[in-house]
Amino acid sequence: MDEVVQGLTVIFTGDGKGKTSAALGAVIRALGHGFNCKIIQFIKANRATGEILFLEKFAPQVEIEQFGKGFTWLKEHSMEEHKAAAQEGLVVAGRDIASGKYGLVLLDEILYALGKGLVDMQQIESLIHAKPKSMHLILTGRGAPRELIDLADMVTNMEPIKHPMASGIKAQKGLDF
Repeated sequence: MDEVVQGLTVIFTGDGKGKTSAALGAVIRALGHGFNCKIIQFIKANRATGEILFLEKFAPQVEIEQFGKGFTWLKEHSMEEHKAAAQEGLVVAGRDIASGKYGLVLLDEILYALGKGLVDMQQIESLIHAKPKSMHLILTGRGAPRELIDLADMVTNMEPIKHPMASGIKAQKGLDF
């Protein structure tokens, strides 16, 4: 008898570190079981992170696209440019979710994009409602609103207890990126 997959909507949120790392752990687990996976990154624009360098070796089973211009507090790009990139990411997310091609789709930092007004609640809710029954959908980022928490099947809040940045230690290659 074939196993019936109940796709879940999962949120990793909170002010602590580890949201993307937890989501990528789920991607790795899904890849190990033969799922096709899609990672869509909002905000992030650096393709030289350890996770991308590693996961690109598993193409075409995993696809990674970035629709970010980098951190919004840096003044390299206007908020209009950030918003246009995020909106492009939403179009791709909608297409890929509806395609039925993927067993798991990760929308990395989409909640940050929501908090900055680059995407809106209705757009994210539409993606969740469009998810095929067998697909796992993961959303990451700080500040998950109650409406999305209520729609999700699983929510984990990453709470910071201690972080090296508080002591002036910068992000570390191989651990933070």
